[in-house]
Amino acid sequence: MSQIGKKTRNKIGKGKNPYTRFEKIDGTHPWQKEMPESCVLYRARVLNTGSITYFNFQLAKEMGLIPKDHPNELNSELSKAILNTFNLRIINEYDEENEKQFDDKSIKENKYMATRYLQLQHQNKTGLTSGDGRGIWNGFLKFKASEWDISSRGTGVTCLSPGAALAGKNLETGNIDHGYGCGLAEIDELYSSAIMSEIMHNRGFTTERTLLVIDHGTGYGIGVRAGKNLFRPAHIFNFLKQKNLDALKRGVQFLIKRQCKNRRWDFKSNSRRKFDLMLDNIVYDYAKFAALLEREYVFAWLDWDGDNCLADAGIIDYGSIRQFGVRHDQYRYDDVERFSTNLNEQKHKAALIIQVFIQLVDFLKTEKYKPLNDFKDHRYMKLFYSTFDYFLLDRYLIQMGLTEQMCTQVLRKHKTSIRKHYELFEKLEKTKTSQPSRPVEDGVNRPAIYNMRKALHELPELISNNFSDEELAKKFHELILVEGAIDEDRELTPYKKNKVLEFLQSYKKMMTVFAKHRDMPVNKFLTWLKPRAQTANPMDRLTGNSLVILVSELVQKKNEGIPNPDIQRIIDHLIFNQSDARNKVSETDNIPFPKANKSKALVRSMLEIVEGYNEDI
Repeated sequence: MSQIGKKTRNKIGKGKNPYTRFEKIDGTHPWQKEMPESCVLYRARVLNTGSITYFNFQLAKEMGLIPKDHPNELNSELSKAILNTFNLRIINEYDEENEKQFDDKSIKENKYMATRYLQLQHQNKTGLTSGDGRGIWNGFLKFKASEWDISSRGTGVTCLSPGAALAGKNLETGNIDHGYGCGLAEIDELYSSAIMSEIMHNRGFTTERTLLVIDHGTGYGIGVRAGKNLFRPAHIFNFLKQKNLDALKRGVQFLIKRQCKNRRWDFKSNSRRKFDLMLDNIVYDYAKFAALLEREYVFAWLDWDGDNCLADAGIIDYGSIRQFGVRHDQYRYDDVERFSTNLNEQKHKAALIIQVFIQLVDFLKTEKYKPLNDFKDHRYMKLFYSTFDYFLLDRYLIQMGLTEQMCTQVLRKHKTSIRKHYELFEKLEKTKTSQPSRPVEDGVNRPAIYNMRKALHELPELISNNFSDEELAKKFHELILVEGAIDEDRELTPYKKNKVLEFLQSYKKMMTVFAKHRDMPVNKFLTWLKPRAQTANPMDRLTGNSLVILVSELVQKKNEGIPNPDIQRIIDHLIFNQSDARNKVSETDNIPFPKANKSKALVRSMLEIVEGYNEDI
């Protein structure tokens, strides 16, 4: 009998399999029936090599895959269920045309879909040849009041990969002759996604989440993602660009039904006004999402095709996600043929996605296709920017240390003065080095010189000391300078001093206003605010570069023999280290520390890496 909780054992009966829900993940998905023109179906076979190196127990419990009282440890029966369900490789076009033979017993009964969607990097800009290039959808799961999508990457190259489109022929899985045509996923990428997606989830982002990682021991593996809606805007934008009204209607209706069933949108899916109500929700969701990205310094490379984001207004594909330590808003990723957008441009790219949605709804309602530019001044565009502005200020107030209730109250009464104060904060936050942009490992950047998260972390304590304006400005400027600032940037010039003093005076005024809302003297309010501001602005922030370095070290140590259970615990520790929960409970109450001394030392060295790169890109 498997090692499961006593309550569950009594409930299901002795000798019965507690993991039967894995059998429901069998390749079938309602999208196949609703949108057959969007699917390329593949047979799939179970691989006989591979081990589970990470399993998200919390997510599995939320999805109903394992009992709530299941220990956070793998056992042989659970491992078998996981590998039989997810350790798959597609039998692709290359395999078929070369008549490759596989053991019939290893081939799954149902076919698995790769989906078509719009992608800018493809020459065809209508989504006919682009989509899931190295992944399949494992299936669909209902649990309680929610519906979940489950998909995998690293399961083999499909005909929708950029490499296949450029080569003009079917590709063999594992080939490296054509960019983005290998069909496999590198294990360090899968670990990075597992760590970062759970951190983003814990921070309140809508995001794909990693359910598990399978390591094939070759530097490659399979990563399984889950979410209540893994569809992208690009999954329906392709039908708009093709002017395929029938398919567009079915795709949009699918999206509306899913969002309403999952209670993300509060209206009936068969409402006469469903398209307008959809726009209302999408504008709200994307404005909030874009504001959260900007305030949290998360680079997501949004663009009009709606490829690098969820239709649910969230993050997907962590290969293009970076979290900065300070506002590096001139960083651009070099994607060989083009540079990415930057942090400042993301809200406009999110607005462009909204503009495409407006164009889409107009096409559905009028059945006449109009140019995208016709909708640039639409009322929903103005609504997007005003909603974005509200959530930008709301998030800033949270970072200052206010409660959500307080944010609502003070924004209702003092939005204009809060906006003016925020603009002073933003001037400092956007201040860059006097040097020009320079190459970095994967792009270009002109670094910011002020750590304004540190400013919000320290200000309640700093202004409580009643320094003179001159002394306060000097101490504050020294405090907020990034560690790597050059001598020229460290100088407190009259211009910088003026900006610093203006911001500090404004901050003090805001404290007076906020203290009145708490019915407290200012000093007492600052004492109350201090721990909240520190929690909201932790100084050991996991940045993109620190993640790359620590995952590289993790892979190296794994290759040297660290066992999978310790890999699991190390990843869990890294996620926990970036969670607000660590301020409320001790580590030992939540995450079992790795048992081996080498693994303990590795966790400590990784946390040092996080601290050392906390202001990086």
